[in-house]
Amino acid sequence: MLVIIIAAVVLLGGGGGAAFFLMQGKSDGHKEVKKHEKPEFVALDPFTVNLQPENGEQYLQIQFTLQVANLEQVELIKTNMARVRSRVLLLLSAKKASELTTVEGKGQLSKEIITAVKQPFVEKGAPQEVTDVLFTSFIIQ
Repeated sequence: MLVIIIAAVVLLGGGGGAAFFLMQGKSDGHKEVKKHEKPEFVALDPFTVNLQPENGEQYLQIQFTLQVANLEQVELIKTNMARVRSRVLLLLSAKKASELTTVEGKGQLSKEIITAVKQPFVEKGAPQEVTDVLFTSFIIQ
């Protein structure tokens, strides 16, 4: 009787463990970044834009690097750099200096840049795998 109970516990434990590992492999449709892949970086040329007026004319000069998932994403971003720059220029030129002077404002801008760059380059295409924006220069005058 004791042997039967131990065998049942082992079988149920093994089945539960197998189910756990099988469920880990399922995804919600998004491509997962493999743990062994190191992030790649794409440095963009500087942007200089006029900001929305508040207290006279002000402009923003900004430079940043995009962190992407892999080399494939680097090539995709580089191939579509004109679209990337256009999206970012439109985003930046709609900003006011007061929105960008705080740390929170810069963090929000980072999120908005990621959202803009992630938009698929082709209709019904997959979004780009951009994970971070790293500011290298940020000047408001």
